[in-house]
Amino acid sequence: MHQHHQSTAPSPHPINPLPPPPTTLRSPNTPNTHTVGSEFARVKLSDIAPYDGAPVGPYLRAVEALSESLMRHNAAVIELGGEGTAVLRCGLESVRYFFKTRNGGTGTGGATLGKSGRGVYIYRAGRPLEDMDSSPPCMTEVFRCMGRAARAALCAIARHLRLRSDVFDHLLDDNPLPVNEASSSAVVATFSNTTSQNGKGAIGGGKLVTNGEVEKGLLTLVSSDAPGLQVCDPNGRWYLADCGLTSGDLLLLTGKALSHATAGLRPAAIYRGAADTYVGTTCGGRTSLAFRLTPQSNAILDCSPIAATGHVIPQSYVPISVSQFMDDLSAEEDMLCSNTDNVYVARDSLNKEPSLRSVLSDPLSGAFLEDAMFVSCGHSFGGLMLKRVIDMARCTLCNAEIECGSLIPNHVLRAAAAAVKHEDDRRLFHNAALRKRRKEVGDNRENGEVPSENGPHKGVQYPFSVNEKVLIRGNRRTPDKFVGKEAVITSQCLNGWYLLKIMDSGENVRLQYRSLRKILPTQETEERCQSQTVQNSS
Repeated sequence: MHQHHQSTAPSPHPINPLPPPPTTLRSPNTPNTHTVGSEFARVKLSDIAPYDGAPVGPYLRAVEALSESLMRHNAAVIELGGEGTAVLRCGLESVRYFFKTRNGGTGTGGATLGKSGRGVYIYRAGRPLEDMDSSPPCMTEVFRCMGRAARAALCAIARHLRLRSDVFDHLLDDNPLPVNEASSSAVVATFSNTTSQNGKGAIGGGKLVTNGEVEKGLLTLVSSDAPGLQVCDPNGRWYLADCGLTSGDLLLLTGKALSHATAGLRPAAIYRGAADTYVGTTCGGRTSLAFRLTPQSNAILDCSPIAATGHVIPQSYVPISVSQFMDDLSAEEDMLCSNTDNVYVARDSLNKEPSLRSVLSDPLSGAFLEDAMFVSCGHSFGGLMLKRVIDMARCTLCNAEIECGSLIPNHVLRAAAAAVKHEDDRRLFHNAALRKRRKEVGDNRENGEVPSENGPHKGVQYPFSVNEKVLIRGNRRTPDKFVGKEAVITSQCLNGWYLLKIMDSGENVRLQYRSLRKILPTQETEERCQSQTVQNSS
């Protein structure tokens, strides 16, 4: 949707009419691909930046244009202008020079430039640079500039959903960061000698799955000096998203964490590297900067603010910690990417047939069609798309007029959606339980413990007995002053926790069995002999 729309007469509707059909690119390697870069909403960062006072016209129009573009194209463009444009241009040039001068080495920041001619560097603010770790120049300024734009975009999305502009602030890092603390968000710098990505990580750091890549965090901002990123719109069509962008433009893509926090009202965008991009031979490759706004691992994704505004929350959107949410997404990714043969088969047949999940899901909210209804033209809709079709009185697929009083429940589609949803829930629960079991077994093996034959938990969670003498080996949660101390177990608590008494100081401390280790008889004998030798010499 154009931000500046000229018309001879005022329109009674706040939303502009649908744009003409986009131009289709016919390439043997990129079927069903089109370009809609000129149809994006291009909003200025200065128009959506939060400020004190009542909202004015430019802010309201920019927020509406941004949200409408995300709904229709799953992407939008933010124009920085001024100093921000200069910072991004400097960052892109420094990343290009950084990888051009590397000889296939690997830095601790993740910078690599292999034989394929593709390099990736991940920068996190607050991370201490090691002696052998060199990063591209201007990364601090790029992180600060793109982070400011990402937070402004997040505030604009919240305002369009009738939420407070700071409703998602509890998910983000402190601004500025505390001392000696690395940021959860990151800037991913990517360079490729060729513009053709062949469907591989267009912004770096992601895994290729059957439907492309999905950002796990809240949102992503992408800046590049050459086109090469495709995005899937709500209708399942791929288009070249970064065509015609300048160094001061940021492509906005929303992620899975934001989709869960908004109960599916702002679905995650699916993207991939363009399989074949014709941009000329003088560009010398493609350089991109992607800012991934990621929530803190100890935060909680909760939809209660969405429910407070009157939105209906599906049962699948329950409160969940960010760390568990990311683990579930990683498990799903690993399962889809476990078989490389399936990956190549899926890559060849990508977009030839829609997936079962896409058929049984609402394209706007991403929720399963458990309320699917037939409309008068014969098509079926549910969720937010059904509400939109009723409001427009027109089918979004065949453009036929709809009789709102002739809706019929589609029981077959509802049953299929409920069955697939149940299978997804069962699989995610199984994956989470399997990861937890594997972690417990690995920790027990580190402690030298063997699971009991009577069950998976007997002899594992309580390997020590009361009044037994143990050595505190420690872990990440154990205070440093207790590590290496000897203690006596005084009582047994729930879930493998023990109450101990430090032998030297007499302090009481509560620790889990993973941080304890048995004292072998040989160790006790040696310590007793050493103590007797010290007493005799004294």
